[in-house]
Amino acid sequence: MSAPTGSFPCRFCGTYLKHTLVDLGMSPLCESYVAEENYSKMEPFYPLHAFVCHECHLAQLDEFVPAEEIFTEYAYFSSYADSWVEHARRYCHDMKDRFELGSDSQVVEVASNDGYLLQHFVALGIPCYGVEPAENVAQVAIDKGVPTEVAFFGVETAQKLAAQGRQADLILGKNVLAQVPDLNDFVAGLKIMMKPGAVMTIEFPHLLATMEGNQFDQVYHEHYCYFSLIAAERVFAHHGIRLFDIEEVSTHGGSLRIIGRHEEDDTKPVTDRLVAFRNRELAAGLDRMETYASFDEQVRETKRKALEYLIAAARAGKQIAAYGAPGKGNTFLNYCGIKTDLISYTVDRNPYKQGRYLPGSRIPIHHPDRIAETKPDVIVILPWNFRDEIAEQLAYTAEWGAELVVFVPEATVLAPQEARARA
Repeated sequence: MSAPTGSFPCRFCGTYLKHTLVDLGMSPLCESYVAEENYSKMEPFYPLHAFVCHECHLAQLDEFVPAEEIFTEYAYFSSYADSWVEHARRYCHDMKDRFELGSDSQVVEVASNDGYLLQHFVALGIPCYGVEPAENVAQVAIDKGVPTEVAFFGVETAQKLAAQGRQADLILGKNVLAQVPDLNDFVAGLKIMMKPGAVMTIEFPHLLATMEGNQFDQVYHEHYCYFSLIAAERVFAHHGIRLFDIEEVSTHGGSLRIIGRHEEDDTKPVTDRLVAFRNRELAAGLDRMETYASFDEQVRETKRKALEYLIAAARAGKQIAAYGAPGKGNTFLNYCGIKTDLISYTVDRNPYKQGRYLPGSRIPIHHPDRIAETKPDVIVILPWNFRDEIAEQLAYTAEWGAELVVFVPEATVLAPQEARARA
């Protein structure tokens, strides 16, 4: 019996989906960390099967759990990634200079998390506020002095804020577009929140980079959509937002920052850079369904190589630990079927996660000090997008010859000397 095809409509254009991008089997919600008291309780698993719409070329998952259940009490705090905070700081300074933002401007960030970005606009004296659905995360931002509205963003929230005179000169979102189940409602809300002459910037992992870099662990239930430029242009144009520029950024293995304006605003011409990038995607075949067909088998081979490495290390008597407890790591572990028989524990700087267990694999999460205490022979870096930053933090493990390993985009062992050199 063959696997069933998609039975749900595209969340942008409504076309019923039938073309697979990647099928990762059954998996739990990747940010649902398991408390000690729930260790022996049942955990729900859901299909993790991404499809590509043959009409608009938007890659996406079906929705199994309402967003309110995922994001109301959330475990991800952006400020624990130093390089991400620095990326946000540079962004704020760049936008201030490029669009001449000042004390009379208004900046709004949707899905503003713990104030990791807006704190820099506060320091620059530029009025700003965030919209963040997770109350526990929003409170951290408020404590930093970042005004934050606790709400899911969409047309209803945008209309409320606009009626209060809180429209934006710059509205932004970083890694939120993928996490929106009602895509049309979200983008329509952005349009409402833009003052005349306003600018919008949105960042998301680039689908082509995900495929070329074999970054299948970017796929998880909290990420409903996966964007190319050609798909994003269709979505935003439908809601009266014209993309006029684009920037490639290195975060998450290769992301895009799209920059948009009101369709009727002719003061911001479309750049040659955006046109060239669109042509690059077309040359790569992102408008042809056959381009997406080989990704699934490519992912299976990554699984085989990861298991071969870990099984060989375990048979050799090596102690294997991991660093990090990111959502992408949980996709990887559950797809590969890796549990405590291969990785005994992981560590994470986020105190919210410490003392809990990874969903599905039930690998325990400890404070990073655990590595120095136990001196594992192998350390698997799960958040591979922060590989360099984490390798620097783990440079001391070269003292006992630990191997630092990443499996995405391909199995790579960082020699102890390389880790020391990064410090």
